[in-house]
Amino acid sequence: MAISIDQRIHRLLLQMSLDEKLAQIGSYWMFDLQSRGKFDPQKISDKLKYGIGQISRPAGVTTFDPVSVAKATNHLQKFLVEQTRLGIPAIFHEECCSGAMVLGGTVFPQMIGVASSFRPDLAEKMAVEISAQLRAIGARQGLAPVLDVARDPRWGRVEETFGEDPTLVSHFGMAYVRGLQGNRLSEGVMATGKHFIGHSLSLGGLNCAPAQIGWNELYNIFLPSFQAAIQEAGLASIMNSYPELDGEVVAASRRILTGLLRETLGFEGLLVSDYQAVEMIYTYHNAAADLPAAAGLALNAGIEVELPSVMCYGDQLKWAMNAGKINIETIDLAVCRHLRMKSELGLFEKPYVDEGGVLAVFETADQRRLAHRLACESMVLLKNDGTLPLKKTIHTLAVIGPNADYGRGLLSDYTYAASLERLRVETPVDSSFEKIDEQALALHAVRVKTVLAGIQEIVSPATKVLYARGCDNLDEDASGCEEAVNVANQADMVILVLGDRSGLATCCTTGETRDSVDLRLPGVQEDLARAVIATGKPVVVVLVNGRPFAIPWLAEHANAILEAWLPGEEGGTALAETLFGDANPGGKLPITFPRHVGQVPIFYNHKPSGLKSNWHIDYVEEKVTPLYVFGHGLSYTIFEYSDLVIDRTHAAQGEAVKISVKVKNTGVVTGDEVVQLYTRDVYGSQPRPVKELKGYCRLPLAPGETRQASFMLPVDMLAFYDQSLNLVLEPGKIEVMVGSSSDDIRLSGSFEISGENKIKITGRVFTCPVEII
Repeated sequence: MAISIDQRIHRLLLQMSLDEKLAQIGSYWMFDLQSRGKFDPQKISDKLKYGIGQISRPAGVTTFDPVSVAKATNHLQKFLVEQTRLGIPAIFHEECCSGAMVLGGTVFPQMIGVASSFRPDLAEKMAVEISAQLRAIGARQGLAPVLDVARDPRWGRVEETFGEDPTLVSHFGMAYVRGLQGNRLSEGVMATGKHFIGHSLSLGGLNCAPAQIGWNELYNIFLPSFQAAIQEAGLASIMNSYPELDGEVVAASRRILTGLLRETLGFEGLLVSDYQAVEMIYTYHNAAADLPAAAGLALNAGIEVELPSVMCYGDQLKWAMNAGKINIETIDLAVCRHLRMKSELGLFEKPYVDEGGVLAVFETADQRRLAHRLACESMVLLKNDGTLPLKKTIHTLAVIGPNADYGRGLLSDYTYAASLERLRVETPVDSSFEKIDEQALALHAVRVKTVLAGIQEIVSPATKVLYARGCDNLDEDASGCEEAVNVANQADMVILVLGDRSGLATCCTTGETRDSVDLRLPGVQEDLARAVIATGKPVVVVLVNGRPFAIPWLAEHANAILEAWLPGEEGGTALAETLFGDANPGGKLPITFPRHVGQVPIFYNHKPSGLKSNWHIDYVEEKVTPLYVFGHGLSYTIFEYSDLVIDRTHAAQGEAVKISVKVKNTGVVTGDEVVQLYTRDVYGSQPRPVKELKGYCRLPLAPGETRQASFMLPVDMLAFYDQSLNLVLEPGKIEVMVGSSSDDIRLSGSFEISGENKIKITGRVFTCPVEII
């Protein structure tokens, strides 16, 4: 007779010794259990004798191919189930920001690019495929999505976010969670929302630095994406943020991790530590006297599992108990929550995976088609003087730049290729990476076509394609510029492929801990660009990057600029198709591009007093306006807006306002237009943003075709948190703006929220439905 989850947890807890309880809230790296790249029976026996809560990164920090990972996870589960006293299986977790971080795993575009598509439905489909690959290898928790709202492009992890707008981040976050987790956790993978909270607005844009965010701003800007994922998508797990927030180290803050997260937002899932976050309370923040004190603070705050390996939640926690810093009831609560998640995942009934079926879900044709579609739809045309699209019959074409013939450069920081690069460059030989089998790696590595290869494949047989690298992404060596200029001089057109190398190694220019001081093109790439543009040849710039650049000079002098972000394994093909018109760019910027790093933080939904210096408005040296605004993105065709209809002049709490607009493709090629709906609370009891995105839809339109988009704007979606941190709806005039970007507003109108006094709202509304006819 089957027992309930509650019965199972109760029975197990009654049987557990203290060591077995602590094992369930701890973890080990996969390589902690290996010697010379192979499992060490003695290490397994010693470290797992009481069981274990989680195993960290079985694929991302090993050289195992997918089948070998599945065999490895089965091997460890078999030991835990059959050779430990209680037989409790482990949760294996893996990174999955832009794909399952496993050798041979599909590499989709990085999240900032996915957000540029303004297609959360595609993000959900992507997460479904990621979930399938993770489940196949035995991983049941994915360390994504990143729900941080990105307002400082200096921060290296901007690429992992869905941008600067709370509504957009919420929508993509919900979509990703639904795709990864599925309808039931027993058939899906536990998503992990991160980083709760404030990680993305650190001092100086430096990773893990203190975040100075007021509580009102926290509630109105940084909280909604987590709120939406928890309340609307059933987010199963959350990871804490590293920094201190207004004087409180988040990992040690019960007010934030229990009061705000569980009591206010109603989170009922599992709270895991970001890697080393528990020990960092002592070693990094100096907010604990020793490791036992740090362990006590973290567990009392609400962190239930220490990742990636036991440092504090083992013997250190025992010492904390003996010192009276933690009690057994708090440990029991953490153990029960972890056991509940293991039960909901179905691990007690099905701890093993089918080793023979693993490859059936790796690099399928459908997965590559989805990666290709996402890459195409993420392209943002920043500038075009008519140069694009190029003709495939062009006589001579020069392709220049560090990212032109570099497939690795198309991939983001938490990909297998980036992980392997870091371990080769920075990490001493350890038990996991000794004697790497390069042939085996090459056999299973994902196929990535470079931009150069994509161009060579798409142009006519008569076209001559010349190539010069010019320089490295980061290196200061400019000796290759001369060759690049010579190549440019021989060509009719130049495609300059510039940008970042994403990853965590010191050779990288974007990614975690790779923060920027100036937002300029890294290394000597600007010198390369100036030299090539000085030839007088038409120049198309392709940006392959993880964060916005401040590049006003390049924006002025290039003939066209195409933003590709980090487009993944199909990026080379997608870029070539976009450059030559087989695909029409329809993406929009999910984040603002500054003119100068001194403008940071800069974002479209600022308050009325923002983005100006009182009466003189501009800086002494520079305009205050952005280089490219949120929502910006051009097309190879033209879209005309007309017939704005707002179906009522007054609306009350609980009602919806229908806002309709017609959009026509007046050009000669098919294209997509992202129709964007913004609102402004004209007067409020506290300053409200000058505009806020409330709805959007991506309309595919054939030449001459007209379609109507009708937004059903819930009045409650206009609620905000007041000074007392109550969610309120205030009566008054609401301006409605519909357009092609946050500053390209084509049509506007207004309606009134009825009433005399503000009303407390019990639940936040995150979505504005849209009907397209």
